Amino acid sequence: MDLTFLGSERKSMPPSFPHLAQTRAYWEALRRDGRLPRREEIDPRGLSGALEEVFLIERIAPGMARFRLAGMHFLDLMGMEVRGMPLSALFEPAARRRLSDALEAVFTVPSVLELWLEAERGIGKPPLTGRLILLPVTGSRDEPSLALGCLQSQGNIGRGPRRFAIAGLVREALMVAGAAPAARPEPQLAEPAAPYLPPPPRQMPHLRLVHSRD
Repeated sequence: MDLTFLGSERKSMPPSFPHLAQTRAYWEALRRDGRLPRREEIDPRGLSGALEEVFLIERIAPGMARFRLAGMHFLDLMGMEVRGMPLSALFEPAARRRLSDALEAVFTVPSVLELWLEAERGIGKPPLTGRLILLPVTGSRDEPSLALGCLQSQGNIGRGPRRFAIAGLVREALMVAGAAPAARPEPQLAEPAAPYLPPPPRQMPHLRLVHSRD
């Protein structure tokens, strides 16, 4: 399921994911005058109830980002420290292309991204679902090169690492103060008329010797 919202049509979070709601509310409170929050404005004390599930990622290439900071919940999910690892390490290989496309929009549109997650199952891996939110943040160059995120899961983690498939996503394009709107091509109902040019004079084709091995 892929849904796209424009402006601020979707800001509510289901009550079953209170830490995502807290993270979104804190990020919104930092959006003064419609601009994106800056990295230096983020204070962990404002996220005290959700810190174990909060993380910060940095864009390193189109469609790619790595963890700069991550709470202890990610150590439990992956069985290792995730700092410096790509965000895609949390996802099954089949989901990574979809993640890459959606992730790039977080930084370039910019937009808020919500993902519905379902973990792979197996021996020692009981049912596990989750929700993830990404919220763009400006870095040292005042560009949205960072994202504040939260991943809250439901179910037993079991034996790690646990990787997720994407069951659905919602992308909310943001209206950012001072940002120029993305250019959209004008629709065309027909091709523009081209000036009439007379056809070139017909020429006899050249003969070519063809060898039997050709």
